[in-house]
Amino acid sequence: MQEQYLIIVAGGTGSRVQTDIPKQFVKVEGKEIIVHAIEKFLNYNPGIRVIISVHEDYLEVVKALIKKFNITAQLVKGGRTRYHSVKNALETIHDDVAVVAIHDAARPFVNRETIEKCFTTAMQKGNAVPAVPLYESIREVSAEGNKSVDRNSFRIIQTPQCFRVSDIQKAFKLEYQESFTDDASVLEADGGTINLVEGNAENIKITLPKDLIIAKTFLQDDK
Repeated sequence: MQEQYLIIVAGGTGSRVQTDIPKQFVKVEGKEIIVHAIEKFLNYNPGIRVIISVHEDYLEVVKALIKKFNITAQLVKGGRTRYHSVKNALETIHDDVAVVAIHDAARPFVNRETIEKCFTTAMQKGNAVPAVPLYESIREVSAEGNKSVDRNSFRIIQTPQCFRVSDIQKAFKLEYQESFTDDASVLEADGGTINLVEGNAENIKITLPKDLIIAKTFLQDDK
């Protein structure tokens, strides 16, 4: 079986969530959000190789957390953008045929089914990106005004985004562009075709203060 890696992207400072510490280090139901996220993958595959890309100001915080929760992980310094943080982590993997999942530290609600779909599809087709439908009406806004668009033509993209290591490492040799909003956009810019799989609706990213209230509810329901 191909080796499986997990890159946890924790390089952000979390200013939008309006807390004294980055959102991934906020404690909910007795554990920091980043720990909840990592444990979802360890429950799926206890042998998964974990790499955490973290802002240098919080390296010691993460060291203390992985020791406290008995998590084996390699730490790398995050970069000035998500792209650079992921690139730093990818450079530590030396297994071309392995599959790597790249996941936001602030997404603690990914379920086992989504993780399994992503890894299985990536092993078969080279990559997999979880996505969920939109359930509200949307409009396209431009300088000329706005217009209704068909929501069935759009999807909300989540993580983990899974890739064959050789493919995503090659893509990350491209020069950084502002259009690189996620890892799939980097592979696509390098000529890759993205395979979408069904995600889970609860797999939100903790971004705003209200998301912490949702997080507490979800994690209480998980018990």
